[in-house]
Amino acid sequence: MFKQRVVFVHGAGSFGAAAWPRQHGLALSYDALFLRRHGYDPVAEPVESSFEEDAGILLRSLADDGRGAVGGHVVAHAQGAVAAMMAAVERPDLVYSLTLVEPACLSLTAELPATAAHIALMKPLLDVRHQLSDDDFQREFVRRVYATDLQHPATVEEKRSARRLRLQVPPWEAPLHIVPGVPTLVLTGGWEPLYEEIAGYLRETGALHRTAAGGHRPQDSIEGDRIIRSFIGDASRVQARAS
Repeated sequence: MFKQRVVFVHGAGSFGAAAWPRQHGLALSYDALFLRRHGYDPVAEPVESSFEEDAGILLRSLADDGRGAVGGHVVAHAQGAVAAMMAAVERPDLVYSLTLVEPACLSLTAELPATAAHIALMKPLLDVRHQLSDDDFQREFVRRVYATDLQHPATVEEKRSARRLRLQVPPWEAPLHIVPGVPTLVLTGGWEPLYEEIAGYLRETGALHRTAAGGHRPQDSIEGDRIIRSFIGDASRVQARAS
């Protein structure tokens, strides 16, 4: 039986299937792919992130299954939402639906109050990221975003994670545009005005906005997972009727 594809795009931190623990079960009903963004590898040293490379990875996962272009549903978290939106703008024919979880699409709302305040707070740090050590950057990043102190990374993977964080291109530099005609869900955790502001902007352009507890990872909550599955299920039935 043919299964529609669902492609998951992670944010910072964990990647691949590890970034979507509650969504693994979707593989029973869908052809589920859990991507690794550019520069994310369990062994290789991290490299500078790239919006374009990430979008390319996503589009290739939608366009090639050995039988030609098939398309699919896209679920993306945080910085991964940037690549998801870029891919949907470039090839809306391949994106059946778009689920953006706490999307870091700051370039869309750069002039709105919460986003402007966040950029003003983080830009001085991002501007000097190449002059800082991985540890120093991560510690200051966490202090500014979460107002808490962080211990120095100890394990090899913690050190790689710190380097990946430092090498992320600022999300407010992303060349984003509104996605034309693709059913879109925005899921937020209701904890941070920045993400609620982005969600409000996307809602005004036609997206469906839902909130579930869970902070920056509402997809890990029972309700957040239910919302994602329900939206994809509705979109998959619409796509099946159109096929």
